[in-house]
Amino acid sequence: MVCSVVSSGYPLFSNVQIIRKNQSLSCLNKSISCCQQQNLCSKTHLIKIIGPQKKAEQVSLPNNVKKKGFFDEKIGFSQMGSQQNMAILCGVGYWVQGFRCFPWLALNFHMADGLNMLPSTLQLVQYSGNLPMVAKPIYGILSDAVYIGGAHRIPYISIGVFLQVLAWGQLALISAASEALPAIMACVLLSNVGASFTEVAKDALVAEYGQRNRMAGLQSYAFMASAAGGILGNFIGGYFLLKTQQPKLMFLAFSALLALQLAVTSGTREASLGLAQSLKYSAVREPITEIFRKQYSDLLIAVREESIARPLIWIVVSILAVPALSGSIFCYQTQCLNLDPSVIGMSKVIGHMMLLSLTVLYDRFGKRVPMRKLISIVQITYAASLLLDLVLVKQLNLKMGIPNEWFALCFSGLAETIAIFKLLPFHVLFASLAPSGFEGSLMSFLASALCLSSIFSGFLGVALATFLGITSGDYSNLHIGILIQFIAALLPLGWLSCVPMAQPESEKERKRSVSKRTRKIRRVGRVVVDSFYSYRRKRESDLLR
Repeated sequence: MVCSVVSSGYPLFSNVQIIRKNQSLSCLNKSISCCQQQNLCSKTHLIKIIGPQKKAEQVSLPNNVKKKGFFDEKIGFSQMGSQQNMAILCGVGYWVQGFRCFPWLALNFHMADGLNMLPSTLQLVQYSGNLPMVAKPIYGILSDAVYIGGAHRIPYISIGVFLQVLAWGQLALISAASEALPAIMACVLLSNVGASFTEVAKDALVAEYGQRNRMAGLQSYAFMASAAGGILGNFIGGYFLLKTQQPKLMFLAFSALLALQLAVTSGTREASLGLAQSLKYSAVREPITEIFRKQYSDLLIAVREESIARPLIWIVVSILAVPALSGSIFCYQTQCLNLDPSVIGMSKVIGHMMLLSLTVLYDRFGKRVPMRKLISIVQITYAASLLLDLVLVKQLNLKMGIPNEWFALCFSGLAETIAIFKLLPFHVLFASLAPSGFEGSLMSFLASALCLSSIFSGFLGVALATFLGITSGDYSNLHIGILIQFIAALLPLGWLSCVPMAQPESEKERKRSVSKRTRKIRRVGRVVVDSFYSYRRKRESDLLR
């Protein structure tokens, strides 16, 4: 309305308006021509990109391009070879690690039935033997900093396997070593020292290889291999004990299997895995004490990071807060319920099969679930699974028509399975957060903290069993201890805020999310450009009227 009044009443303003109209039209034409030139440039740019690709099929490549392609193929083949070597080395290593339940099942029956140990003494042997696991940060610093023959992972795996061969070989071949409690403890400690070296080096190798090749979540495959070894070890162990009643033969068979692993490990070169030696240790040889001091100070700095410290505190407290009554429940099953070794072994088999299934589900779908939500579900399930032992102790299963053998076979190993599975998301988290060059130190620190909390939980369970008066002839108060376990397992839910919300994202998922984001931006940009041109055309038509 203002424009019509001005143009009709005052001819001077009419001329001014015509001049402004012509100026705006010229500006509009310039802008349209610029946009057309930009579109033409983009089209020619696309033609330049697409054109050589089409011609590349017909035109022969020069020699330097051919050589470059040849070297790319060579690098690709070497990477495939490193993946195969890595799969064989760590697959065998983690499988044998899971198969350690085979001699331990024999040792538990030997101490409970052959030596007639009390439940508290049996549990003390089980958890005191894990004391070498507490020193894992020292082994991790050694593995990170001290190179042996130009390698710093595989030599330590070989040392650990050799120590295990010595320990289980003595228990199999020397009768005095398997009859006296001090000799058994010495062999168990030596075996766990070797297992600690092996586990630390393997965990660091997997973390380092995953970071170098941008492959997050390799720990889930390690859990799968360990669960597969546990399935076979418990299955064969229970059947072997039932048929032969000879634990020493099981010790000897496991020693032979360790010797085979030692041969596979010694025959693998670390350079074939694509892990280059660090320059700071190859160029300058520093004293070991100085290397230890630097690695230890850097490890403390890494552990104090909030992203590492908070979830570490939560998982440690969630383990040590629950008193372990595994020795008392094992003696109750064998002495009161008179369960066969095959039943207990098969219950472990079912537990490891569940662990394998849960690991596969986590690898396929569980990584998409927020970590805090996943851990809360797992912790509640773990607390509920502890009550299954209460059903067996109070013989409620017989009232439901389920025999003790079948109930123990299906549900006896469920709580232990869930407790092991709970560690998997934290292993994946810390492996993704480990600084370069400190994979062994950080992963060994995690393993040491978990082992120390497990030992404290075992000692707390021994104290609880002693306080309640649980002995080999009196299990009347065992149900009270199980109820205390259930309540203690629910307590860590109160400080679940220490667990991060999101889980570490793999490279493939990260690229997928980035591609989705770029496609969305392109769509939005296309809509904006289209609306811009429509607005220009509308303005041009309005001004030309």
